[in-house]
Amino acid sequence: MNGLRAVVVCLVIACASVVSPAAVVPPAAAVTPHVAGAPHEAVAPGWSALAVLAAAPPVTVSDLAASGPKEAWATGYEQATDGLRPMLYRWNGTAWSRDTTFPGAGEPGWLGKVQFVGTEVWIFHNRAGEGEILRRSAGGWSAVPLPRTLWTYQDFTAVPGAAWVVGEDDTGLKVLRHDGSGWTEQAAPDGVLYLMGVTARTATDAWAWADTNTGAAVLRWDGTAWRDAKVPLPPDSNVHTLLPEPSGRVTIGGSQYTDGVARTYLLAFDGRTWRTTHPPLAGDTSTEAMVRGPDGALWLPVRSDRAFQSKYARVDGPRTTFSYGPERTNAIDVKPRALARAGSALLSFGTAEIYGSKPNLMSERLGG
Repeated sequence: MNGLRAVVVCLVIACASVVSPAAVVPPAAAVTPHVAGAPHEAVAPGWSALAVLAAAPPVTVSDLAASGPKEAWATGYEQATDGLRPMLYRWNGTAWSRDTTFPGAGEPGWLGKVQFVGTEVWIFHNRAGEGEILRRSAGGWSAVPLPRTLWTYQDFTAVPGAAWVVGEDDTGLKVLRHDGSGWTEQAAPDGVLYLMGVTARTATDAWAWADTNTGAAVLRWDGTAWRDAKVPLPPDSNVHTLLPEPSGRVTIGGSQYTDGVARTYLLAFDGRTWRTTHPPLAGDTSTEAMVRGPDGALWLPVRSDRAFQSKYARVDGPRTTFSYGPERTNAIDVKPRALARAGSALLSFGTAEIYGSKPNLMSERLGG
């Protein structure tokens, strides 16, 4: 009997020695995302923290865009003693650095959306209340002033051969288009009260989402005029973002309100029909930062249930999963504000508030 007991004890010790290496993985080295309609499963982490030089807090992030794995630009503004100052950071594939060489870098103002137009970088710049487009080419920075000053500069987009700025002045809604040589003012369809955003696929195919006297609507520029695109938006809804893709696919993200409660929706166009889905996201989730990832899925930052970690949603058809960024010591609020595909990786840029200090900049990367 004693011999049998000795054999059993030896077997238990041998099994434990095989299993124990996996059991000692620290909690931070595994993420357990929730998969809609599926049990929880552990996956290896992918997000890593990237160092960003501090700005003057509190800071606000406007946009992030990448042309590939070795070039990305993040825009926003910081708080100086006498007001806002524009803020611009560049990613070179290895590290973030701050750029202060553009016109008006030391003047009051802010930077908005950034776009890649061929080999150039175009950025909207509010320069002490005056609107202009910053352009960076091989020869350095230059500026294209707007033909008129607006009260509100709501959005900007640019593609080869065209750029649009939408906003308002004392006479109402304004749609300004640049054709490479000069500006023209365009008319919106009757009943449009306000343009919330604008984006474009080509110089003759642009989209805008609007507030009209009958509710939210999507407009389309066909090279001749802006028209109602007749998009079947959900009732009592708004639009946060619109992603037109070279394939002809279009994805719209927004919120639908039912009895005063918001519910996130996605509306997808496959070239023939529109289809509405409601991924399992919190009702107050904004899809404004949503992008198409290198894996073909939709990615967006969401409100995290962990104050010390960011959180991202991946929506791939009916399947939604969540992942967390790296843990940040003493963080009380980590907020990715913008996402961009950078080659085979995803980049995020936003703010992190550490206990006892004001929010400052953070960046994270998945893959690459």
